[in-house]
Amino acid sequence: MNDQHLPRGLTRRHLLQAALSGAAIAVAGLPGAALARSRNTDTVRLAWGRGGLPGIARARGEFEKILARDGIKVQWVGPFPNHAPSLQAVTGGSADFGFGGSTTPALAAMIAGSPLVFTQFAVVEPRSTAIIAKDGSGIDKVTDLVGKSVAVNRSGLGEFLLVAALEKHGIDRSKVKFVYLNPPDAGPAFAQGKVDAWSMWSPGVDIARVEYKAHDVFFEGRDLEFLIDFNSYVTHRKFAEENADIVRAVNAAYRAEGLWITQNTAEAELLVQKDAGYSDPVRDSLVKLKRRWEFHGADDSKFIATFQKAADWLSERKILPQKVQVSDYIVRT
Repeated sequence: MNDQHLPRGLTRRHLLQAALSGAAIAVAGLPGAALARSRNTDTVRLAWGRGGLPGIARARGEFEKILARDGIKVQWVGPFPNHAPSLQAVTGGSADFGFGGSTTPALAAMIAGSPLVFTQFAVVEPRSTAIIAKDGSGIDKVTDLVGKSVAVNRSGLGEFLLVAALEKHGIDRSKVKFVYLNPPDAGPAFAQGKVDAWSMWSPGVDIARVEYKAHDVFFEGRDLEFLIDFNSYVTHRKFAEENADIVRAVNAAYRAEGLWITQNTAEAELLVQKDAGYSDPVRDSLVKLKRRWEFHGADDSKFIATFQKAADWLSERKILPQKVQVSDYIVRT
């Protein structure tokens, strides 16, 4: 990212310094505890997946240069096919940060006892998660899903989008068969006709439209009027306590990467294509989206209130197993 792409008077150095300055970090759930500036390592291990922000950061190489200015070395861990295994890597100690995936499986892991905390959030517009079906399948609208099977990832974007679509159209969940599959298994199942439809996000859904001749049945950015799920960055609670400076530095570097992607959509999608190896038509469909990244810090009270409403919606519909207070799982800056 060149300094000329930033607002007047703001340089990359200013951006990082701003993120590294200010109040100490306090981790929610530790009453009265405040973390002074701290760091007990010179290396941060970051999970990544193809198509996500960390994957682009890894391919572009500027992320490491930003952190190197503070003597922080980056190790990339992955690729991960979806958020759940990257969360397991952080819980198990083989990575320090998850790969920037959905808030819903992260909350599910936290409720189950994983010692994770959110460090920041991002909203990507336009939202591109969709329920798709093959051309000629006779499934053209949500009501056509009655009696059909739909592949979804449990407690993730796929499941919540299907629940929201059925609810919007007044269809009881029992009328549709939920088939719980992670993306690496769901893609082949959809291609081979083992499931009738698939609820999936980019770039998987874009690849399926082109390679499997599929179409949208329900498109999040068009058909869902509210946000239920967000991109999120998580770390181990202990890592946040002991490495507050690194948490701030990683947050700032990801924000800089998101700004570059927003301002350089075509270049970003080319990097993803080279890594993921999909076709030019898939790449072109993603370029047309002109995806924009908007970040929200842990101290953004308006966003946190929106996130809490989303978590309540998910728990009320049993996508999350119980009600959760999201502020209990957020690093505060």
